[in-house]
Amino acid sequence: MKIIIAGAGAVGFHVAELLSNENQDITLIDTDEEVLLQASTQLDVLTICGDAASINIMQQAKVEKSDLFLAVTTSEKTNLLLAILGKQMGARKTVARVNNPEYFEKIQKEKFKQIGIDEIISPEILAAKEINRLLKRASFTDLFEFENGKISVVGFTVDTMSPLANRKIAEIDTVNDHFNFRGVALLRDSKTLIPRNDTRLRKGDHLYIATQNTSMDAAMSFAGKQLKPIKKVMIIGSTSLALRTAQLIEKDYAVTIVIKNKEKGKKFIEQLRYCLVINADPSNIETLKSEGLERMDAFIALTPNSETNIITSLSAEQLGVYKTISLVDNVNYTHISQNIGIDTIINIKLIAANNIFRFVRKGKVEAIASLHGVDAEMIEFQIHKNNKVTKHPIRNLHIPKKAIIAGVVRGKDSFIPDGDFLFEINDKVIVLALPEAIPQVEQIFR
Repeated sequence: MKIIIAGAGAVGFHVAELLSNENQDITLIDTDEEVLLQASTQLDVLTICGDAASINIMQQAKVEKSDLFLAVTTSEKTNLLLAILGKQMGARKTVARVNNPEYFEKIQKEKFKQIGIDEIISPEILAAKEINRLLKRASFTDLFEFENGKISVVGFTVDTMSPLANRKIAEIDTVNDHFNFRGVALLRDSKTLIPRNDTRLRKGDHLYIATQNTSMDAAMSFAGKQLKPIKKVMIIGSTSLALRTAQLIEKDYAVTIVIKNKEKGKKFIEQLRYCLVINADPSNIETLKSEGLERMDAFIALTPNSETNIITSLSAEQLGVYKTISLVDNVNYTHISQNIGIDTIINIKLIAANNIFRFVRKGKVEAIASLHGVDAEMIEFQIHKNNKVTKHPIRNLHIPKKAIIAGVVRGKDSFIPDGDFLFEINDKVIVLALPEAIPQVEQIFR
């Protein structure tokens, strides 16, 4: 697939890095020579230095032959212009990065399609929504919903209180009559495994299971977790993500925001209706304690400094805060969250990449998610034609051993399918696959 990426900033560079690892034909455009030099030495990509809005630069990139054109610069207006221009010059599919939440209204998205912008994405809005989901199911470290939660994939640590400890998956299935679930991934000593019937769970394992949304409370009880509703939330940081998150959750929780910069604090006050905005140093733990940190149910660290976010989140954990969420810039940090004590680590680049990857995967892909720390992808395929997947049960489809079917959504119904299950047209199939199994899975569902 020929892919052109306009903008080599944090999101663009990370997407280029991930795509280049899959032997895609990538062209990266930016005005920053230094960033492009770094890209050309580290990645298998073609780089072009210049303004992507230039017709000459577009022609040099051969946009007319591109399968996917991504406009992900830091300027919303530039991205919209680039996507329109790319479409007019022959790009098959265009995606623009935007920030304005109004653009995601159905009527606005339709208008964008009419002028040549096929899809819009907002990494910040996606991240804010993920934080909101995590607060609603705070007992889990991770929560990914497919088809509005008809199938959910949740993560938790197997501790000494869990009835899962020291038991095989097969043993759990035989005594479990509370809900249907499937173990889809196991993170053990930073290594990703797909649990099978003979897999014995150990204390310290981080397990991801797929279950129907109606069984979420039962899933928490079965995992040995106590349901604790979140009421009081502290957010630190003056980033646009902090503002977006506060706007999204302020009606549901008592939210306190700690911001160091007075001018930004005033802007937050103007745009928020129910939050308490405090002007103080968010990196000072004693200051946070004086502002009620120990009385909080959840602590969300969204400053631009990853180290500040990690340290304050760890301190919040030690003070007894039930749920901690930390924003980090380094993708590698997402692999250590469970080991160092932070419940959940958020990375905007990774969230954006997951959303973009659904345009790259073969087959009719509805959604993609990455489990924190897990070297695998959750891919939601739609069965869009009659072929062998609708004519043979799952056990005969030759699903690779390094992949597993997590769940199926059929209309209003959801299933945790067994080997005898038969797919039907329009079924939504959620599959977890390790990187080496993705091409084979794509072939099965394309």
